[in-house]
Amino acid sequence: MAEIPGRSVTSKVVALFDAFGPDSPELTLNELSARTGLPLSTAHRLATELVAWGGLERCDGAGYRVGLRMWELGSLAPRGESLRDVALSVMQDLFEGTKENVHLAVCQDSQALYIEKISGAGALLVKSRRGGRLPLHATGVGKVLLAHAPKEVQANVLAGPLARFTRHTIVEPGRLVRVLDDVRGTGVAFAYEELTLGSLSVAAPIRDASGAVVAALDVVLHTTGGRPERLAPAVRTAAISISRSLRDQQIRSHP
Repeated sequence: MAEIPGRSVTSKVVALFDAFGPDSPELTLNELSARTGLPLSTAHRLATELVAWGGLERCDGAGYRVGLRMWELGSLAPRGESLRDVALSVMQDLFEGTKENVHLAVCQDSQALYIEKISGAGALLVKSRRGGRLPLHATGVGKVLLAHAPKEVQANVLAGPLARFTRHTIVEPGRLVRVLDDVRGTGVAFAYEELTLGSLSVAAPIRDASGAVVAALDVVLHTTGGRPERLAPAVRTAAISISRSLRDQQIRSHP
């Protein structure tokens, strides 16, 4: 494979990391080369340097995986960790009261980035994971974040295409706009089987010291778990409690 001209070393390294994902946590050198468009020799040289630095690790056999050095760097991100530190005890209380999945998410690159998740053995199995991303339009936290996102982010998402995950996914821009208006008006968002059949989500916004919505909190449960409207007051109260802590500690969002 010929080298793609004009690519910087940084872009090549970023491409190597972007090649990994939830469904591909381990990749061979050939797979890294194929996914990044890098010649085998270049992929091998960069991977070797990243292993020496700790950004990648060698797996048993011929594969690579993301190294602990990246986790160490990720833990230094102030927005995620400060929010997580403040929210964790409230999330734990919400989990104890519901025994269902509890998520904390922020908006990143027009997606919902999950920075914390609390779950238990009896909770519904869901697609979310800490550090994972899910679409804004099909999740409870995503609707909250999208409703309060900058106009350019909203325009980008509404321009579509809006992916359909189930027959309940809202893929009509006009309908989604009305839903977002309701979210801003009521202070709560619902997602009924829009990402996964059998699941529903109840979400509320979290505001920083400036009053800006910087995150969203939700509870995800099975559709047989009762009426989600009954959970809305608990989720909103938890989100308000986190917001109050952010305000008291003068924690603001970071650009």
